[in-house]
Amino acid sequence: MPVTVGVVTWNSASVIEACLASVRGQTYAPITLRIADNASSDETRKLLEQHTTPDERRYFPENRGFSAAHNALIAASAPTSDFYLALNPDVVLMPDFIARLVDAMGREPRAGSATGKLLRVADANGYAAHDIIDSTGIVMLPSQRHLDRGADREDTGQYARAEEVFGASGAAALYRRAMLEDTQVAGEYFDEDFFAYREDADLAWRAQLLGWSCLYVPDAIARHGRRVTPERRAALPPEINYYSVRNRFLLRLKNQTAGHAMRFLVPALARDLQVIGYVLLREHQSVGALRDVIRLWPRTWAKRRAIMARRRKPTREMIRWFTS
Repeated sequence: MPVTVGVVTWNSASVIEACLASVRGQTYAPITLRIADNASSDETRKLLEQHTTPDERRYFPENRGFSAAHNALIAASAPTSDFYLALNPDVVLMPDFIARLVDAMGREPRAGSATGKLLRVADANGYAAHDIIDSTGIVMLPSQRHLDRGADREDTGQYARAEEVFGASGAAALYRRAMLEDTQVAGEYFDEDFFAYREDADLAWRAQLLGWSCLYVPDAIARHGRRVTPERRAALPPEINYYSVRNRFLLRLKNQTAGHAMRFLVPALARDLQVIGYVLLREHQSVGALRDVIRLWPRTWAKRRAIMARRRKPTREMIRWFTS
């Protein structure tokens, strides 16, 4: 079963070589590598010229964002690949990462995606003395926040069991092509209105609504040099926080049923008021994100209608992911 590995770069010169080497070193075959560069201004393209072939790379004249760039790579790979691995340039895969995910999904025909155990990279010089978890899948909270399961905890074997999870972190997520085609809306696999951030949770939620599951495969290991974490919010670029605020609301407007919204009204409203208050009082650069939610409402509502018209999973089954 052919796999396409899609990597989207943007000023990724410090990390891209290690990522590419780990893809080249996979034990699984056949693999096709495809890279889209979002108008990097550092040495990324120079390194891509050295480490990739012309048919493996695609250069965009502007930053199209995570969603649009991956959509272009997914569309270009159809129908030659059964699976698409969305891979961040700051991720290093262990040699059997793809093989283990494909094997697990091959045994579960309704598994639309799969994630392995992502561990943190400590710094540019090596790994931490103790493995720190980056993600073992997406977890949803009653407040409607989504987090990476186990993030920032020492890996003591507490996530050693293969199981279903809500969704896969977009840093290293293997998607079944049949699921991508089934869940696309208006020709988009990842929602391009999200641009970047939370687009993986949006796709995961949509896939769940349409009856697809996500597998967590603990023996598939990767290392991720994540820099976007909740505790670092004040130090992050304003653009990241902007999209984080905007996409929090778009995520729910698209995917939440009325019954789901009523079930979690109190914790969700409490969190919403926290977010809005923080933006109005301290993070003024994100005020426009709140206006964006209103501006994008007609398009978001059209997408919602398309999703709900094909929904296969009842609200009561969705709610369990937000209460466990």
